[in-house]
Amino acid sequence: MKVVTAAQMQALDRRTIVEGRIPGIVLMERAGQGVVKHLEAQFGSSRGKTVTVVCGKGNNGGDGLVVARLLHRSGAKIRALLLEPVSALTRDAAVMYRRFMRAAGKSSIIPFRVEDRIRSLLAASDLAIDAILGTGLSTDVTGTYRDAINLINQCGRPAVAVDIPSGIHADSGSVLGTAIDASLTVTLGLPKVGLYVGQGIDHAGIVQVVDIGIPPSFVADVDSHVTLLDKETVRHSLPRRHASAHKGTFGHAGIIAGSVGKTGAAALAAQAALRTGTGLVTVATPASVNDVLEAKLLEVMTVPCPETDARTLSRDSLGLLIPFMQSKTAVAVGPGISTHSETVGLIRALVEHLDRPSVIDADALTALAGQTSLLAECTVTPILTPHPGEMARLESDATTQSVNADRIGIAGRFARRVGVVLVLKGARSVIAKPDGSVAICPTGNPGMATAGTGDVLTGMTVGLLAQGLPPWEAACAATYIHGMAGDLAGQRLGEAGLLARDVIEQIPYALQIFSR
Repeated sequence: MKVVTAAQMQALDRRTIVEGRIPGIVLMERAGQGVVKHLEAQFGSSRGKTVTVVCGKGNNGGDGLVVARLLHRSGAKIRALLLEPVSALTRDAAVMYRRFMRAAGKSSIIPFRVEDRIRSLLAASDLAIDAILGTGLSTDVTGTYRDAINLINQCGRPAVAVDIPSGIHADSGSVLGTAIDASLTVTLGLPKVGLYVGQGIDHAGIVQVVDIGIPPSFVADVDSHVTLLDKETVRHSLPRRHASAHKGTFGHAGIIAGSVGKTGAAALAAQAALRTGTGLVTVATPASVNDVLEAKLLEVMTVPCPETDARTLSRDSLGLLIPFMQSKTAVAVGPGISTHSETVGLIRALVEHLDRPSVIDADALTALAGQTSLLAECTVTPILTPHPGEMARLESDATTQSVNADRIGIAGRFARRVGVVLVLKGARSVIAKPDGSVAICPTGNPGMATAGTGDVLTGMTVGLLAQGLPPWEAACAATYIHGMAGDLAGQRLGEAGLLARDVIEQIPYALQIFSR
């Protein structure tokens, strides 16, 4: 599904009305229906609930008036709060105002005048609907609109944003003065970039997309290099498991990982690869920590390798690791290997011999800082999985802050320039391919911001590569399922105490969802 800017969405709406001959009020009606559908799916039936719908003067307010009318029809007690005089409403919003008036009566319309009264109305509501400002906002929110947003945020009730939380820039995700803290955002037509970047992530809550009937041919013409990953796309990329299969059918993943004090990273990656369906997994690790790793792993094989005095992989491992890689279906390099100078040299030498699907992560990424030209030697497009700090080390003149400020742009440019598939981890991980196009992953939660979850993703990714998925499909599927497993773990255990091993335990249950 394409992700669009505000200008692209506005152009789509205009084209749909003019060329598609679908009136604006029809699109508005469909938008309201979609909001109500997702609202009730999230919060239950609206019958008997008190709902306050806060409406601006534009089409976003018109959408809100449709929501108000439909909720009234469903048996909810509705108050529509208008921030502007009726005479200021746009043409289509005025039509929806009259329809709501006929259905609910004039007593259901409340002008925004006395702040204390509005505060008490919101406090007495079960839900607040934000239909104040749409995607066209480009300057700071002020005056009555700012007051309304702040009152909704202070009322202590769940807020449902129509299209985008009011006050969020639809392209950058930045807060323009103040913004709604939504529990649910129901975005219309196509998802907006600002819901998945910057502060928009924190303000949007759960994001659902409503099809309002824009012709697919019009959507196909939109020049957007950004897409949103979805369950069906991932489902189609996953390998089938035939009844006649054996462990060799599902590949052999090799993982080069671990050092003293960091065997956990190697173990997490190996276990995640197996949980993702890989047939065989072998870990190459420094000889002195091999026994520790074997004690942690029952189903995984290990290969002890020559090491430095610091108990990290030494340059002498090269002669062993080259044939190790060549005997595997796919290879991952990096979890817990350390940044010891000799190990860094080893990693740089290994990259020149990568001739099969591979994942490069963690300390191996640090080893490639300033040396990304070495990746040109890889005969199969490698997958790199940096977090923002590692990305800043790979990208000259970048900082963690500048990476986070332009995650989509940096990921796309780097992947195109270096010729790799890049998974930029973080809130709403971004996957970029060598042509510069980008996919946003909607799964995952803050509980996954804990040690080891990146190693889990590395293991899942190499596991899917070993099962025959091409690099782009493997990166997208692994990132999406990784987030799903984290979401399942968060629902079961809560987010605050989530561990990487909890994510691994939920991988099979996440995969089961795709078989339903």
